[in-house]
Amino acid sequence: MRKPSYVIIHHTAQHSTDETLKTFTLPRTQVSAHYVIGKDGVVYQMLSDYLRAWHAGNSRWGNQLDMNSASIGIELDNDGYHYFDSLQINSLLVVLEKLKRTYNIPTANFIGHGDIAPTRKNDPNWRFPWKLLADKGFGLWYDSIRVAVPETFNHIDGLRIVGFDVKDTSAAIVAFKRHFLQDTTKGMTPLGREVLYNLHRKYY
Repeated sequence: MRKPSYVIIHHTAQHSTDETLKTFTLPRTQVSAHYVIGKDGVVYQMLSDYLRAWHAGNSRWGNQLDMNSASIGIELDNDGYHYFDSLQINSLLVVLEKLKRTYNIPTANFIGHGDIAPTRKNDPNWRFPWKLLADKGFGLWYDSIRVAVPETFNHIDGLRIVGFDVKDTSAAIVAFKRHFLQDTTKGMTPLGREVLYNLHRKYY
């Protein structure tokens, strides 16, 4: 039993809600999540919010090393190659509002599986509407105002301060760009540096 302080969003990488529900109820799969949300917006609660699920795997965010023990996992029925249905996102927003209010989860602590496990995972895929969630109070977002980035700004330190595990800097950069720019290419870009610097000015 524990009180959750993070919410981790996933895509299932499977082909149907039924397939995922079966996967999460077979002991041999050794994987689980607290919620599954179908493309049609139907929400399935698989586990009490107070219990630890097996959804994050080997992961890290900031100084938090055991994300399973600190988080709620939400799986969205999506194979990883498609946009997310509006019914599904609407249901997700309802669930997130309930979780945030019930457990007083900080705005910054709504993140994706690919954020906490950048070398292994890319979910939810780059099509996920992170800005929409941030506008509703779930996750951070940058200002639209463009600012000059100081030459002394170190983007690796910036990624680490935001929360990314920078042990593999290339993976951390891709994870950051996927989340904030819907960009899956390798390497930091001038726009990426600007967005990261903007986040620092705004929140840190």
